[in-house]
Amino acid sequence: MDVNQSHQSGIISAGSKQVGEDIPIYPSLEKNIAYIKEALGHSSDLVYRTFHFGIDNPNEAAVIYTDGLIDKDFIQNYIMKTLMVDIRDVKLPPNTSSCIEQIESFSVHSGDLKRVHHQSDVLDHILSGDTVILVKDASYGLAISTRGWRDRGVEEPSTQGVVRGPKDGFTETLRTNTALLRRKIKDPNLWIDNKIIGARTKTDVSIAYINGIVNEDMIKEVHERLDRIDIDSVLEGGYLEEYIQDETYTPFPTVFHTERPDAVAAALLEGRIAIIVDGTPFVIVVPALFIHFFQSSEDYYQRADISTFIRFLRFLAFFLALLTPAVYIAITTYHQEMLPTTFLVSLAAQKEGTPLPAFAEALVMEVIFEILREAGVRLPKAVGSAISIVGALVLGQAAVEAGIVSAAMVIVVSLTAISSFVSPAYNMAISVRMLRFVFMLLATSFGLFGIIMGLIFLVLHLNSLRSFGIPYLAPFAPFNMNDHKDTLFRLPLWVMKYRPRLLNQKDITRRNFETKNK
Repeated sequence: MDVNQSHQSGIISAGSKQVGEDIPIYPSLEKNIAYIKEALGHSSDLVYRTFHFGIDNPNEAAVIYTDGLIDKDFIQNYIMKTLMVDIRDVKLPPNTSSCIEQIESFSVHSGDLKRVHHQSDVLDHILSGDTVILVKDASYGLAISTRGWRDRGVEEPSTQGVVRGPKDGFTETLRTNTALLRRKIKDPNLWIDNKIIGARTKTDVSIAYINGIVNEDMIKEVHERLDRIDIDSVLEGGYLEEYIQDETYTPFPTVFHTERPDAVAAALLEGRIAIIVDGTPFVIVVPALFIHFFQSSEDYYQRADISTFIRFLRFLAFFLALLTPAVYIAITTYHQEMLPTTFLVSLAAQKEGTPLPAFAEALVMEVIFEILREAGVRLPKAVGSAISIVGALVLGQAAVEAGIVSAAMVIVVSLTAISSFVSPAYNMAISVRMLRFVFMLLATSFGLFGIIMGLIFLVLHLNSLRSFGIPYLAPFAPFNMNDHKDTLFRLPLWVMKYRPRLLNQKDITRRNFETKNK
């Protein structure tokens, strides 16, 4: 093995060092192709074609790309045809640098063309779906954007459906997602910054915000947190969430994600920041406050009174999902005097044939329902919902008839389960599902006193949380009267003149009211 071969093998085998890092493009075309093939392990999807072009001073070039990631029609019609047919009889300058400059300036029909000077850049572009042109004795190559892989079309979001509103949702393709945002916000101040995160996956990540509305310090904080991430792979936005969230040891999400372009557009107009990860239809939005997880895009497409009523239902469902089993356990175990006599006698009659205490009944039923819920998610869609519903009915009825649980407990667990589905944010619903067991334990240990103490500690914990420096309970704590126009109540749109004050301190008006009044 010669020195060059051993040098290449050393770079390729070094797992902690990027392949081809700081190695310039070789003058020899054969050597460049051999290096790329070796670096990619002679992969079968690597395609390269060498050819000669020009007369008088014919030169040799190579076109290299990855099959399956490119638009073959574009390569055939606008690269190969141009280089092998259109300029075949063109007199080329004797200087190789002038030759590749002529190709760059006059021969390649592409709006996205970049120069590459190192082998690492060549590999990155090839593996990203670009086509690289290398010319013999040239000091650099040309990377042309020819990405054309098959992707899922724009479809209705599967997790955040609405009765009234847009039906388009994000896809797994980064540029499709940024285009959906551009369609919503046709403002030149919508800026999109790009990063590449992941030492091996080299995942494209975009940061979208509206300049002039967003807090500049918050933009710097987002960039700093993303730049600190040192990880092999980023396969989904959840990889980034765990690195950039403010608090790890909390059941509550401090980062919001959504499939809806209109929800992201509304967040950007409030002064928040969107993080778009290639390969996932979920876009991350920061900062995320507690109140944001109870708001839905549909709130702004219905009348204010209807939206306010629905929001109250969401908060009611939140407390029902969190406290219903715990309150039932506390009252039936410690505080029977709070129940009407007739109802108490009915419960006592039901409990007479069940061997388990109230806490054990609730625990068994809740665990069974959680298993059914997860089974419904994993099962095929055609049978998942049917099996979940039938399973819940059959198991509940069988448990009552077998005397394992009381009928009242089945009603309590069913009400709790239905209430947990009301939340528009799936990750907040999961937090409630986990905390429900904690409150059940407090109720069986201390009764209503334990539930009250648990709520106090819960509020204190929420008050201690931050999302990118913003208090999690804002605008409740710290209290801001102006921002309460879009919290528990959703006032008419013409009343909400100002953007949330804690998110930005400039361009706080939603439109120019002074000009309109004139």
